[in-house]
Amino acid sequence: MLSKIALSIIPGIGGVLARNVVAYVGSVEGVFSESLKSLQKIPGIGEINAHRIKDKDVFKRAEKEIRFIEKNEIDVVFYTDKYFPRRLKTCVDAPVLLYTKGNLNLNEQRIVSIVGTRNATNYGKQICDELIQKFSERNYKVLIVSGLAYGIDIQAHKSALKYNLSTAGVIAHGLDKIYPSLHTETAKKMMENGGLVTDFPSGTKIDPSNFIRRNRIIAGLADATIVIESASKGGALITAEIASSYNRDVFAFPGRAGDVYSKGCNQLIRNSGANLIESIDDLEFFMGWEKTSKNKAVQSSLFVELTPEEERIVNLLRENGELFIDQISSELTLPVSRVSAMLLTLEFKNVLVALPGKMYKLK
Repeated sequence: MLSKIALSIIPGIGGVLARNVVAYVGSVEGVFSESLKSLQKIPGIGEINAHRIKDKDVFKRAEKEIRFIEKNEIDVVFYTDKYFPRRLKTCVDAPVLLYTKGNLNLNEQRIVSIVGTRNATNYGKQICDELIQKFSERNYKVLIVSGLAYGIDIQAHKSALKYNLSTAGVIAHGLDKIYPSLHTETAKKMMENGGLVTDFPSGTKIDPSNFIRRNRIIAGLADATIVIESASKGGALITAEIASSYNRDVFAFPGRAGDVYSKGCNQLIRNSGANLIESIDDLEFFMGWEKTSKNKAVQSSLFVELTPEEERIVNLLRENGELFIDQISSELTLPVSRVSAMLLTLEFKNVLVALPGKMYKLK
C-alpha cells in the first residue's frame, strides 16, 4: 500500500503517466527500485519526473497518509485492485488511487451522476427530488453520485437519503475536511448508505482546479450523467462534456426559455450534447432499463446453445450485471475483436443487449 500511495502523490505524475510507468517497469514497487538513469529513459518521465520519483520525501508523505487513513478508517483502492470502480477504470485519465469512507459499492448495478447549478431554483430541486423518488419507487438498485456542492448536488444527496438510496459524494480535497462545511451533517448521514470519494490525500488545499479534476470522477463513475439546471457556463457543463468524452450517456432536463439557470441545459440539448428527458420514463427508454429482467436472462441462457467461450461471457455478465467490452476482453484475456464478434452472436441469440458506450448486459 505504501508504494501505491507514494506513486499517486508524486507531483507531475498523473493517472496516465503513472499507469504507463507501472506497465513499463512491471510493478508499483519496481518503479521506486528502478535506477534514476533507467527511469529517465521511460517515455514521458524524463529527468525532472525521474528525480521526483526518487525523492525520499514521497515515502515520508505516504507514511503520513497511511497513519491518517488507519486512524480514520478510510479505505484505499488502487486501479489494479479487484474492487476499483470498473466504469472509472475504462477512462483514459482516471486516477490510479481512490480514498473512500463509508459504506460504498462503486461497482453498483446502476450508477447515475446528478449535477447542476449551485444556485438551484425550487423548480430544479423539485425535479431532482421527484426523479430520485421514482428510482426508489421502482426499486432500482442505483447509486446516486454528485459533488456535495451547494444547489443541485446537495439536493441529490439529501433526496437519496430521504428515499433510502445509496449516494456517493465526490470531493475535491482530502477526507480530513468537508467543503462546504455546511454540508458536514449530510456527509455524516451518507456514511450509513453511501459515503465520500476522493483521489486527493489529506492536507490538500481547496483549489479551483481541483474541482475540475473531481468532475472527471463524477462522470467516470456513472453509466449516465444527468444535468438538472445550469447557467450557460459552470461545473455541471464541464462534467457533461467529460462524460461525453468517456462515451457515457448525458441527459438534461429542459427549462423555460430565458431562465438563467436553464440556459446550460437548453444549450446542451440544442447542441446535441445531451438527450432531453422530462421524467424517469425517458431515462429508462434511453438506457434500456425497462427491458431488464434478471430471471429472464438466466432462462434465456438455459435454452440457447452456447459455445464454451460464449458461456464464459454469459457467466461474467451474470456476476457483474453490466460490463464494457474492454472489461470483458480483459477478464477473458481475449482480443477485443474476437469478443466483439461473440457479443454480436449472443445478441442474435437473444441472450444479451448492447447498451450505449459499448456496454453489455444479459437480456
